[in-house]
Amino acid sequence: MITFPNAKINLGLNIVARRPDGYHDIETVFYPIGLTDVLEVVPSRDGVTRLHTLGNKVDCEPEKNLVMKAYRLMEQHLPSGLPAAEIYLYKHIPDGAGLGGGSADASFMLKMLDEMSGAGLAEDELAALASQLGADCAFFVHNTPMYATGIGNRFSPVTVDLSGYVLLLVKPPVSVSTAAAYAKVKPHASDQYIPEVLQRPVEEWRDVLKNDFEPSVFAQFPQLAAIKQSIYDSGALYASMSGSGSSLFGIYDNDILAENASHEIAGGINFVMKL
Repeated sequence: MITFPNAKINLGLNIVARRPDGYHDIETVFYPIGLTDVLEVVPSRDGVTRLHTLGNKVDCEPEKNLVMKAYRLMEQHLPSGLPAAEIYLYKHIPDGAGLGGGSADASFMLKMLDEMSGAGLAEDELAALASQLGADCAFFVHNTPMYATGIGNRFSPVTVDLSGYVLLLVKPPVSVSTAAAYAKVKPHASDQYIPEVLQRPVEEWRDVLKNDFEPSVFAQFPQLAAIKQSIYDSGALYASMSGSGSSLFGIYDNDILAENASHEIAGGINFVMKL
């Protein structure tokens, strides 16, 4: 069986409080996009479960990969367990980019194993399992625009539809440590309710829809600020860093502008896709 785990972008990101457990409470909207990995599961010929990774380099031992953790979690959760499998993961979504690629892989693995096993778990049950693997993993079980609060693990549906727009995604050749990014921000109560902001026309988002990671991350990596400005200069209606970075995106109402920008903006790997 084969499936295609997709990435997400963050529309706005407020860091509102540091928690006693060391984590942070945030407010953001996760929006799924069409950049995907490829995940395939086939029966094992020798009774041993293995993970094979292809595409982008994965700096992680197989058993520590979220895909294998998802397999082990489902294996323990189902009374009858799971048959041994050969798992093939082709990585196309960049790592260290704020796009949720690893979380998507894990959640899609859970959904695929549920279907293959015939377990028929409810969406809420799959989401609860996914949340054991990572704060944002459950989002990819739902895989529709969601307003995320808490540590990014509490979700409520949000009305935002970017169909018809074009996305330019730029992944510079730097990675931003999520832990380091959080260490340099100052949490503060937000004066904006992101789902409400998203009801405005996209061209009005520029001055009100913020990502609280940008000031500190841009100070450390000035090239990211320069790329964001280049995206705006190329005609984007809205531009932002996704999550804690390092990817940046622009939303265009014209596919020619987006394609031209993709060729003109240097310093990274660029993707253009319909939203």
